[in-house]
Amino acid sequence: MKTYIISLFIIAAMLLTGCNSEKKQDNSSKDPHEHVEGDGHDHSNEDEHDHSENDGHDHEGEKLKEEGEHADEIVFTKEQAKAVGLTIETVAAGAFNQVIKTSGQIQASQGDEATIVATSNGIVSFANPSITEGAAVRAGEAIVNVSAKNIQDGDPAVKAKIVYETAQKEYQRAEGLVKDQIISAKEFEQVRLRYETAKTTYEAQASNLSASGVRVTSPIGGFIKARLVSQGEYVSVGQPIVTVSQNRRLQLRAEVTENYYKSLKSISSANFKPSYDNTVYKLSDLNGRLLSFGKASGVSSFIPVTFEFDNVGDIIPGSFTEVFLLSTPQSNVISVPVSSITEEQGVFFVYIQLDEEGYKKQEVTLGQNNGDRLQILSGLKVGDKVVTKGVYQVKLAAISSVMPEGHNH
Repeated sequence: MKTYIISLFIIAAMLLTGCNSEKKQDNSSKDPHEHVEGDGHDHSNEDEHDHSENDGHDHEGEKLKEEGEHADEIVFTKEQAKAVGLTIETVAAGAFNQVIKTSGQIQASQGDEATIVATSNGIVSFANPSITEGAAVRAGEAIVNVSAKNIQDGDPAVKAKIVYETAQKEYQRAEGLVKDQIISAKEFEQVRLRYETAKTTYEAQASNLSASGVRVTSPIGGFIKARLVSQGEYVSVGQPIVTVSQNRRLQLRAEVTENYYKSLKSISSANFKPSYDNTVYKLSDLNGRLLSFGKASGVSSFIPVTFEFDNVGDIIPGSFTEVFLLSTPQSNVISVPVSSITEEQGVFFVYIQLDEEGYKKQEVTLGQNNGDRLQILSGLKVGDKVVTKGVYQVKLAAISSVMPEGHNH
């Protein structure tokens, strides 16, 4: 009986050990991440989770792409544009002349200037103290008086009058003597010659004779271009006193090197920018025309090209200028005003309008320059809207929009 009870205990222990082993094996075969019901986690809303990452659309990539496209956009509001007078030009292909850039000088046209000279020896006194360079004068207006009253040789006008009066009396007496045949006809002719000569000399000075001396007048109206003598200076007959210019027509004389000689025949017009002014003048706007170009070079190895044009009133004769000679025309060329170009370390840029308040900095390659416009070889296309006025303000807006990044902690 005792042996039977021990056997039952052994069989029960073996059965209990086998059940625990199966339970352990069953638990180890399960996914360690698998949640069983009632484990404290609520998975009732798992189907409502956002699975947009697997919907086939890369939203983050599209967002980065869009930000990249507008990273270089410059914001310049409509109010700012109105305040600075911003001007836009739409790029279009058109005609553009080949350009020969050189230097030249503005000169007065022939016939528009007169040099006034002294008509007698003496001391100069200006009729009007305000007669200086730039002063306006009228035709026939007295410029200076030349007097020799206090000179050792005497006043030529007074001497001419005395000689004339003496010759006149001698001539009148000779007329009676020749009738009575007291003097010969030959002697009478000599008397008459002296009289006519004295009369001519006296009348030439008497017409301009005054109490202050011999008046010297201007033959044309215009302005004093140059005053060549000073108050109280002694002058001789024929010595230049002042130069008067009408300044209605001017000439542009450009100097071209010999290597451009073959291109001179195709030159039709020119633009120029005087040294004292930033304004570019176009001969096409000034009724200009080509007068001539040299057929040979001089000592300086330069060939002159001369134009004539109307003076608009603010061009100074004698001034030096940059000259842009316009030669063979080219078609279908993209060009922009010179004012639209900016330069940074040898690289050239323009600013393009993207929308009402958006702009972009665009690098361009430049071609020829005619003083007013620049040829664009690359960087722009037809239809682009380029800023032509207010470029500096847009550039400042671009600089101010580039802010340094802060530190992230």
